[in-house]
Amino acid sequence: MKSLLTATLFAALASTSALAGAGHSGDDRAYGEPGTADHPARILRIDMKETADGMTFNPKKFAVHKGEQIRFVISNVGEFDHELVLGTLEENLGHAEEMAKNPDMEHDDPNAIRLAPNGKGEILWMFTKAGEFDFSCLLPGHRESGMFGTIIVQ
Repeated sequence: MKSLLTATLFAALASTSALAGAGHSGDDRAYGEPGTADHPARILRIDMKETADGMTFNPKKFAVHKGEQIRFVISNVGEFDHELVLGTLEENLGHAEEMAKNPDMEHDDPNAIRLAPNGKGEILWMFTKAGEFDFSCLLPGHRESGMFGTIIVQ
């Protein structure tokens, strides 16, 4: 019985960590690691907003090089709170389910930022592995309204 409880607790903790995306210990994320201020960074500007067709990021897709550090300069030019969360598609979809259960959840993670209308902020990120990754607004209904994008790391 004790080993069953231990196994269940371990599985629950592992699942919670995977859903959090940014809750990994260390820098073992598939999509990279937090950047460092002393390393050069290319600036990418992203606007978050509502449109007649839903909600969106502009741009929705971009390419970076493996090993490149990016300074995301993010502006919420919309009328609602929005967030940008970097991750794998699987992690972001899982975290979106958690956000649906806890819509007031706030992030204090280096791969995520939440901005009020007219807010501005930055994420400094180093892309250490090649692949295709996701960025999404995980506030309930926002991703479903089109607020997601793709990062291609070459």
